[in-house]
Amino acid sequence: MQKRTFMTLTMRKIRTALVLLCFLLPSLLRAGVDLERFNREIRPGDYRRIVSLAPSLTEILFALGLGDRVVGVTKHCNYPTEALKKPHVGSYVDLNIEKILTLKPDLVIATADGNEKGSVERIRSFGIPVLLTNPRNLNETYETIRTVGRITLREKRAEELVLSLKKRAEGVARAVSGLPRPRVFLQINEHPLISVGRETFHHHLIQLAGGINICGDAEMKYPKYSIEQVLKADPEVILITSMERGVAAEKKKDRWRQWPQISAVKNNRIHILDSDLLDRPSPRLVDGLEALAAAIHPEIQYRGNRGRP
Repeated sequence: MQKRTFMTLTMRKIRTALVLLCFLLPSLLRAGVDLERFNREIRPGDYRRIVSLAPSLTEILFALGLGDRVVGVTKHCNYPTEALKKPHVGSYVDLNIEKILTLKPDLVIATADGNEKGSVERIRSFGIPVLLTNPRNLNETYETIRTVGRITLREKRAEELVLSLKKRAEGVARAVSGLPRPRVFLQINEHPLISVGRETFHHHLIQLAGGINICGDAEMKYPKYSIEQVLKADPEVILITSMERGVAAEKKKDRWRQWPQISAVKNNRIHILDSDLLDRPSPRLVDGLEALAAAIHPEIQYRGNRGRP
């Protein structure tokens, strides 16, 4: 039990640090990167030694049946369970270049919205092909799956996966079509209180799930919010993304019960959602969409709800 508690606290600290890094690292590749130009020299091939620099990319590789060819992942890559057995090459923004070189990769897959520019450029300087991705919504996640499939000669499997995911997402869209769209506040960090702006895939998912993101007008991707702002917006649903369950999760919900005047609190519409399903542009993002829809519209019935809260 002590080990599990320690791991939960450690992962919580890691996640908070990653969220805050969105504010502190303007040098990330996402700042003005031209993906098409960056990836121009990448050619499809039978790659055998692949290093993934993000949990979402690791999940895509395994979903395409390439798990046995993955030789390195970040320390945040925890799904599927087989990924936990792979050598670690550091974190998103603190990559161990020397470790990556010892793994002798013939392909490295990176994310513009996470990996540090200098590290990725250094990897390329050693002649290692780097495929750069940058999905910002569900449709771009589909395209990332297709791109990884094309580059690794898994096009058919990638297309089958995308069509399956699209079918499920369309099922959600049909289920919420015509229903009232409640105001939603999505909390991705507690101290400080941080939500999601219109330039995030979280915002896109809330819309697809039939809700209105109260932070949708924010210019920042991950805006800090005050309790006063939340009170003014009066969300009808409060969603908290977290890796915690049980008592720890209930404590997060209890914090909001200090403000019974909020509609979501008054009507007991505070939900804990698995952060891994919503924070990663991977095939499981559709699980996250189904979980969002089930929380925002508990009255709907459709074939899905894999991540139902």
